[in-house]
Amino acid sequence: MLTDSLCKSASCPPEKKHVRLADSGGMYLQVTATGGKQWRLKYRFEGKEKVLALGVYPDVTLKEARAKREAAKERLSQKQDPSLIRRLEKLTQYTSEGLTFKEAGLEWHKTRVKGWSAAHADRTLRQLERDLFPLLGNRPIKEITGKEILATLRKVEERGAVETADRGLMLCRQIWTFVALDGVPDATRGIKEKLAPYRGKNFAAIIDPVRFGELLRAIDQYKGGVIVRTALKLAPLLFQRPLNLRTMQWTHLDLDDGLWTIPSSDMKRSKAEKENGEPHYVPLPTQAVALLKELQPYTGQGMYVFHGERQHDRPISDNSVRSALYSLGYGKEQSWHGFRSSGRTMLAEQLEVNPLYLEAQLAHAVKDANGRAYNRTQYLKQRREVMQQWADYLGVLKADNVIQLKARQAS
Repeated sequence: MLTDSLCKSASCPPEKKHVRLADSGGMYLQVTATGGKQWRLKYRFEGKEKVLALGVYPDVTLKEARAKREAAKERLSQKQDPSLIRRLEKLTQYTSEGLTFKEAGLEWHKTRVKGWSAAHADRTLRQLERDLFPLLGNRPIKEITGKEILATLRKVEERGAVETADRGLMLCRQIWTFVALDGVPDATRGIKEKLAPYRGKNFAAIIDPVRFGELLRAIDQYKGGVIVRTALKLAPLLFQRPLNLRTMQWTHLDLDDGLWTIPSSDMKRSKAEKENGEPHYVPLPTQAVALLKELQPYTGQGMYVFHGERQHDRPISDNSVRSALYSLGYGKEQSWHGFRSSGRTMLAEQLEVNPLYLEAQLAHAVKDANGRAYNRTQYLKQRREVMQQWADYLGVLKADNVIQLKARQAS
């Protein structure tokens, strides 16, 4: 049996790495040649010999080491492995309970950022710093109430940013879910009902064939530069996302085969999908190929099909086609992004095209009855036919022959 004085005076001969001074019940004090002293407990669990560290002497006294030994033996009597319990305690010792909202938010952001694109990660962090951290950042997250979150989000609403306030609540919900296992109660419940209603972004889109034909005729009369004019004409023909259309590159086009290949890295996808996903293929109807060939002498020597008027190494701005639509008097009725809705709706309702082909054309991942996602690049052969049918249909609308077309379809 060890004593306090023996523990204090114990030393290790210089010719040895360490010595062990036994107490009782498998506990001993290990003394190293450098003077270190550690408490250890040797025990057996499920037939295997194991060693449990009980602390460093003199920080842990002889009396305290014996108390730890008895606690470990109590675990063993309950058929629990003290070493495994210790590892689990270390894994769970981190807690968000004492963190401020800013600390918890940054920790949440750090765990999510690997799966996000750089742009999304930056946009999320900027919103936290702009809208949430100034009022909530220094408050302990466990003490924050729903009323404080609501007051913070109403400040965002007051500047007319209803969508941003809705997204701010979404970020708060994710952060409170992140700390839920640490005993932090959810303070976000009931807030949605007290904010101004927001049901997502609906882009203005004309889906009436007659009115759409009027828009197409107006587009033909656009007097702006050839670059924006061509982008404006291609927008309804191809109905792809504005970002993809305005950053179209000549190297991504095969005008002989009538195909536009958009790299996965340029698509609206997760970071992992951008890096490992398949490209998105857009069949080009003959009308689109003709427009691009007409533009080629103007921009074909550069990278971008639609380069800026002054900076040829950059694409046209997101505002270019939008401004053109406003100049034609259609800006409030038809947005650039809204051409996707126009195409999707009229192809389904007027031309009765298979929805699977349309979802593939829009680069949407659709699922079957078993929840399996179809490949985004499927149905290329069918989509070639659909896109040519769509371009021909737009020609009919532009010629103001909707009545005659409906008569033919009915006969």
